[in-house]
Amino acid sequence: MTVDIDFTPFFDTTPSPYLVLDRDLVIRYVNAAYLQATGRTRGELIDRAYFDALPQRPGASGEPLRNVEQSLRRVLTSRQPDVLVLQRYDLRLPGQEDEFEERWWSNIHTPLPGPDGAVRWIVQRAEDVTALFRSGRAQELDEELTKREKGLTAELYARTEELHRLNRELLEAHARERQVAVALQEAMLSVPDLSHHENIAVRYRPATTSLNVCGDWYDVVDLPPDRYAAAVGDVVGHGLHAAAVMGMLRSALSAVIRAIPSPAQALEVLGLYARSVDGAMAATAVKVLVDTRSRLLIYSNAGHPPPVLQHRDGAFDLLDLATDPPLGTREYHVPRPQAGLAYSPGDTLVLYTDGLIERRGEDIDAGLARLTSVLRTKRSLPPAPLADALLTRLDVTEGAPDDIALIVIRL
Repeated sequence: MTVDIDFTPFFDTTPSPYLVLDRDLVIRYVNAAYLQATGRTRGELIDRAYFDALPQRPGASGEPLRNVEQSLRRVLTSRQPDVLVLQRYDLRLPGQEDEFEERWWSNIHTPLPGPDGAVRWIVQRAEDVTALFRSGRAQELDEELTKREKGLTAELYARTEELHRLNRELLEAHARERQVAVALQEAMLSVPDLSHHENIAVRYRPATTSLNVCGDWYDVVDLPPDRYAAAVGDVVGHGLHAAAVMGMLRSALSAVIRAIPSPAQALEVLGLYARSVDGAMAATAVKVLVDTRSRLLIYSNAGHPPPVLQHRDGAFDLLDLATDPPLGTREYHVPRPQAGLAYSPGDTLVLYTDGLIERRGEDIDAGLARLTSVLRTKRSLPPAPLADALLTRLDVTEGAPDDIALIVIRL
């Protein structure tokens, strides 16, 4: 978590001239007061190197240019503010290439560090003191400005340091909270029976906008002697509350399927339970029972995207003949449908949540087409590499706007 503070309104309205340089001393921002003081337009300054946009008077001593450049370099190196008091730096008259006007300045260069601590920007405050200098008060002005500018520099630097201290504390707090959240998620997604199945791979990716916890889940349950069940589900929302609801639904379904090996009946019980859990309404889930003796997939679906059965020859079937509304959405209890589909050894079953295939502004059929295309071309891969290939080819290795849970089973 970072803290972004927009100081542009302040710079735009302050009567003091300000510009902002990047590390290469290229001008990235100027305020109206700076344009007025220099007689320049934004087009003449923005995205130009400082000394190209504000060149030194031809034939003049190189000392003014060196002083300004050395000050800027000191800021980059030391990461400390630097002050130039009563510095002569003449400016070209507007519209006259060879005519310059004598000008005297008091400059403050203040560093603004980036996340790595290195200087990312330099803020230049440039007060035009030419009129005062010509009045003969140079020495008095020197002392007055030195005292005033150093005080302002110290205050600005102190405020900058305070902002970065607060930012560091927020980042540390976020890191601690994330560690707790990750530990919680890992505990809730633990699948002890998965260790008995070298033919199964699972993957989990939280939404990129979440705290690394989500409402998506997967589960694998052994039903000896020759059956096992796999399930994925999706709770509405992200964050700790969604993860807590997910944990309750997942545990409930895991317990029910052990007592009632019928996917449809198990989802019926889960739907009744969801009605009593705050935040569980409209959650989706799909349960598939794999009968290894009869080579049959028995399944039921509560409002979830259909699992895909990829055959060895490249053809595929969607498990979409037993789809019913999400959990808890019916006013009265209605038995859920159930269907069966035969498989052959070597076929691949993929269960997933919608974050794997859905994209904003796109029909779900397009996402399913991408999924089956990857499965067709990568079907010879073992489950774990195939799961990784799906995340990579569908461009969700680092996560997506929605959570992702994925199960790949080599039947």
